[in-house]
Amino acid sequence: QVQLVESGGGLVQPGGSLRLSCTASGSILNVHAMGWYRQAPGKQRELVARITISGTTDYADSVKGRLTISRDNAKNTAYLQMNSLKFEDTAVYYCNADVSEIIASDSDSLEYRNLEMWGQGTLVTVSS
Repeated sequence: QVQLVESGGGLVQPGGSLRLSCTASGSILNVHAMGWYRQAPGKQRELVARITISGTTDYADSVKGRLTISRDNAKNTAYLQMNSLKFEDTAVYYCNADVSEIIASDSDSLEYRNLEMWGQGTLVTVSS
């Protein structure tokens, strides 16, 4: 069974930095696009950054120039480097990934299914 596991959240002062990680594990054929979303108290979940398997990135306007998404395809891992953090960056950050999961395989065939996966979330708190 495929799962996403996040790490790296915590408490940081304004202007500080954090690095989040998200690793996909299980019977994986491919991990396609990966992304980070966040949900602040009382607000809807929003896209923070997204990266394709080839490395094309997309960012929310509010984080451009401060947050950087990257990935290591060999490790099925995405990272979010967060610099110059602001109070308004406080939120639960969720990893998202489009994954092809292997259902069955033998010497002649491969059966897989495409899934959209979510991590359990990691809390980032920016506070003085």
